[in-house]
Amino acid sequence: MPDTLLEGLALTCKPLGENDRLLTLLSEAQGLTRLAVPGARRPRSSLAGAVPLAHLRLQVGGRKGLRRVRQLTVVRNYGGLGQRLETLAAAQALGELCLRMVPGDAPAPGILADLLMQLGRLEQVVSSRAERLEALAIAVQGSVHLLALGGYALPLQNCCRSGATLEPPLGDWDWRCSLLPSEGLALGAVPGARVVINASELALLQRLLRPALPHRRDGALMGPEPVWLHLLTLVESWCGEHLGQVPRAFRLLRTGFTSMPPSRAPRVSAP
Repeated sequence: MPDTLLEGLALTCKPLGENDRLLTLLSEAQGLTRLAVPGARRPRSSLAGAVPLAHLRLQVGGRKGLRRVRQLTVVRNYGGLGQRLETLAAAQALGELCLRMVPGDAPAPGILADLLMQLGRLEQVVSSRAERLEALAIAVQGSVHLLALGGYALPLQNCCRSGATLEPPLGDWDWRCSLLPSEGLALGAVPGARVVINASELALLQRLLRPALPHRRDGALMGPEPVWLHLLTLVESWCGEHLGQVPRAFRLLRTGFTSMPPSRAPRVSAP
């Protein structure tokens, strides 16, 4: 059988034998694929670029069982996200989400492209020394996007019980909406609800379905840090219910915010 070509993002790389690696690749054509990378743990190996958060083009051989990588080209390496805890945690959380959600050896349309877009945004957070809140917002929005693409979309438009349209009345601070993870979002503060959000939080959550992050005209991100952490709690609850487990990196991301005081924008010297 001739070799096949695959392009995707390395989500995990684990030791395999003495010198090899076991690679889990996310690709558009085949979803999640596990591949053996011979000799990748040798420093001078031509396949040493098989590392987590690397965008790769691969030539893969083999017909049955665990296929083997023959050749490898690194398209882009997102390892620089490790320079900041929040960007690394956000990237890992989105990768874990894909590992839980994407089927193996089946097409996964749109998921790789969206994940690469979010990783590119996280790189901009690092390179521009942006506030850490940007990384949290990217993690929350990226999760909303990936869940929708993977068939686990948050139902943000209608009440799961009455069917009424969810139209948050901005400025009404008594209005509430409740997350019932097994059902969706329900109007009002429902007893026993996992998460209860107000009108402005729902409006912000609905905006996350758009391609761009919600910024004000002055460039500042909409919503303060506590609101984004609250929305992260909502995403975690939904993932726990529908995927069976919450990505562990979400906890790492949250710890980075709750253990440190709010960040401030970096000072810019006058010209």
